[in-house]
Amino acid sequence: MSTPSVPGGSGSFTGFTKLCKGIAVVLIGGHILVQLFPVVVNYLALIPARTIPFAWNLLTAGYIEQSIYGVVVSTVGLLFVGKLLEPIWGSREFLKFIFVVNFLTSLCVFITAIALYYITQEESYLYLPVSGFYGILAGFLVGIKQMIPDQELPVLKLKAKWLPSLAVLLSIAVSFWTTGAATYLPTIIFGTYISWIYLRYWQRKPEAKLKGDPSDDFAFSTFFPELLRPVIDPIASIFHRMLCGRSESPDNAEDYTAAGAPLPGSDPVEASRRRERGARALEERLAAERLAAARSAQESGKDATENV
Repeated sequence: MSTPSVPGGSGSFTGFTKLCKGIAVVLIGGHILVQLFPVVVNYLALIPARTIPFAWNLLTAGYIEQSIYGVVVSTVGLLFVGKLLEPIWGSREFLKFIFVVNFLTSLCVFITAIALYYITQEESYLYLPVSGFYGILAGFLVGIKQMIPDQELPVLKLKAKWLPSLAVLLSIAVSFWTTGAATYLPTIIFGTYISWIYLRYWQRKPEAKLKGDPSDDFAFSTFFPELLRPVIDPIASIFHRMLCGRSESPDNAEDYTAAGAPLPGSDPVEASRRRERGARALEERLAAERLAAARSAQESGKDATENV
C-alpha cells in the first residue's frame, strides 16, 4: 500500500475525500430529518424494544444525530480524521471499517440493553433511543493509534496512542456529571473495542496477503498504563484465544505460527511498515498545509502591496 500523495495546495480545511463528504451529507441530512419529523427517531434510532421487527435500526442508528452538537462533532471528526485514514486504508476498506464497527457496536449496545433489562427489570433500558456516530469516531482514534502511535499532537502535547483511552476515560468522567450518559457511553466503549478487534484480527491486506496487526505495540494492554498491563494481558489472552483459536506463546517468534508456517496477519514487519507509512503520510500532509499557508500569506501580501 503506497503512501498517499498530498496535493501541494491543500490546506487545513481542504483535501477532504469524496467518501467522507458523502457520509457527512448523510449525517447532516439525518439530523435535519429528525428535526423536521421527530417521529423518525422511533424507526431509525436504536430502541431495543423496537429492534424486533425494526432490525434495520442496527444499521441506521449510527448515522442519526439527535443534537446539533452531535452532528457538528461527528461531521468535523469524520472529515479531518477521514482525510488521514482513508488514503492509507483505501476507500473500500475505510467504508468497510465504518460499516462493520457501526453494526457490531449497535448489536453490542442492543444485547447490553436487553441484559440490563432482565437484570434490573427497568423498562427504560428498552425504550431509550440510542443513536450517533460516536462509536465510529472512537474507532477512528484506534486507527490513528495503530498508524501513528508515537506522533505527538501539537496542541495536547500527547502521543496519538493515548487518544482512544483518553476519549473513553473522559466519556466515563463526564457521565458522572451529566444525564443521558446511556445514550453515548456504551456506544463509545463498544466502538473502541470493536474497532480494535477489527484492526487487530480482521482487517485484510490484499497486497501483502495478511490479515490483522499482531504487533506488540497494538496489543490490547497498550490501551492501559504500564502498571496495569500485567493484569490486563492474562484477561486479554482469553479473548485472543476466542478470536484466533490459539493461545499466546511466550516466544514472540512463535506467537503467530502453526506447524512452522506463519498464520495470516503474522508479519510484524508489515505492521511496522504500515505505521511508518502512516507517519510519512501525516508528515507530508502537515508539510503541504504549512506550504499552502505560506503561499496564501505571500499572495495576500502581494495583493496588499498592489492595492497600495
